Amino acid sequence: MNFQQLRIIQEAVRCNFNLTEVANALFTSQSGVSKHIKDLEDELGIELFVRRGKRLLGLTEPGKELVEIVRRMLLDARNIRQLAEQFSNRDQGQLRVATTHTQARYALPPVVGQFKAAFPRVHLALHQASPAEIATMLLAGEADIGIATEALASVAELASFAFYEWHHAVIVPDGHPLVSVRPLTLEAIAEHPLITYHEGFTGRSRLDAAFARAGLAPDIVISALDADVIKTYVELGLGIGIIASVAFSPVKDIGLRLLDGARLFEKNITWIAVRRGHYLRNFAYRFIELCNPELSESLVRNASSAASLPPARGETFEAGAGI
Repeated sequence: MNFQQLRIIQEAVRCNFNLTEVANALFTSQSGVSKHIKDLEDELGIELFVRRGKRLLGLTEPGKELVEIVRRMLLDARNIRQLAEQFSNRDQGQLRVATTHTQARYALPPVVGQFKAAFPRVHLALHQASPAEIATMLLAGEADIGIATEALASVAELASFAFYEWHHAVIVPDGHPLVSVRPLTLEAIAEHPLITYHEGFTGRSRLDAAFARAGLAPDIVISALDADVIKTYVELGLGIGIIASVAFSPVKDIGLRLLDGARLFEKNITWIAVRRGHYLRNFAYRFIELCNPELSESLVRNASSAASLPPARGETFEAGAGI
């Protein structure tokens, strides 16, 4: 048994049992992949895959159990390398943060500024992705920290902690009739074409739920992945926008008005997540603490190492910390 065989088992699952894709991912040949699988099965004396001819269709029952062990072994192998780097190069290395556009553009700049001042020799790699992609990157070991509003807190293999609370708000051009509507209501908003986030991004599910509870079906004429695009089309007069309130700047967004939506829409929580059992360097804990001072290294370390516990969700935090 060797690490290449274990990597092939893991990649086979990730690539939906397509051996050509497995070979490409591991920079080897398909025949080499097949041989490694056969050698491992012969050594263990069991079949790991369900087959139809030469094609792999899925995992056998022992194969399913083995995959979980393989994932832990490969994770621990990466942890050993991280541990060595921690003590040989304490204040240098790479921190990979996967996040959405909204967080990277509006919530994280002050945190990144403080982090780079404290760790100038650490390369900070910011990967922008959808919430589902962020969760996948964390589970695959392609990111150390994930930050998003959607998806992360519901994944059992991730330990998730509250970053900050926020509400949606309505944006309209100066002079729009809604500016004078007091109090602002969902019914008044639904009378206008809406421009807001795409499904699965930045609390969109809570927006849909609010209108559904009121028995309203708003006309969403444009959906986008980030607030900058939404604001652009509101400026063009194509509709009114609903965005995260943190994504509005009175100084920069000249010609637009922000209307408070805290009474109309549920609060959202942006989460910081790490994979349970993943070894984090000292500077990764510092980055998390800069996001929310309540999240000390000991708190995050204890929660993320307890693989048998349900996802940890920070209950006490300073709303808006790090922004």
